[in-house]
Amino acid sequence: MKLIASLTSPYARKVRVVLAEKHIDCDLQIDIPWNEETQVPDYNPLGKIPVLLLDDGTAVYDSRVIAEYLEHASPVHNVLPKDARSRISARRWEALADGICDAAATIFLEKKRPSAQQSPEWIARQQLKIDRGLAAAARDLGERAWCVADSYSLADIALGCALGYLDLRFSSINWRDTYPNLAGLMQRLNERPAFVDTSPPAV
Repeated sequence: MKLIASLTSPYARKVRVVLAEKHIDCDLQIDIPWNEETQVPDYNPLGKIPVLLLDDGTAVYDSRVIAEYLEHASPVHNVLPKDARSRISARRWEALADGICDAAATIFLEKKRPSAQQSPEWIARQQLKIDRGLAAAARDLGERAWCVADSYSLADIALGCALGYLDLRFSSINWRDTYPNLAGLMQRLNERPAFVDTSPPAV
């Protein structure tokens, strides 16, 4: 298998963490979709990463589908609960975390446009999604150690990757002081080798 990804993508990091937790060997091919020479559209018509290339040439995308595939590819360290209700809860957490990433990435790309072409209203709308998403995550986590059923899962992986992306691109968002329980979760995640080894490079 081969994973096409960038080192700064929170979606790709989520998949890389799952690969590490499940001890699945997978080659990593770095490709930035925004570069002119990118080959990502050759594998994903939407031009998005990550893309998992299977040994038979099948391309699997996006990150949620890849995580589901990997969960069934190896019995080692299941990252999705077996119980249906808990599994749906984990998927809901993943959707929330990915939504935070979507809004943050939208702001990042908008701010790369010339100042005169940027839309402050659009940026503010995305920022509100981030703010509401963080508030919801903190409220739903409460005093628990982990997001779902007091057990580390894909929910924690996805949320940790979203928080890490905010640290990378939006260090001005002081979410640790605002939500100490999310800071505690991130501290626990950063004790896991899978998170340490997939930390995005400083930009």
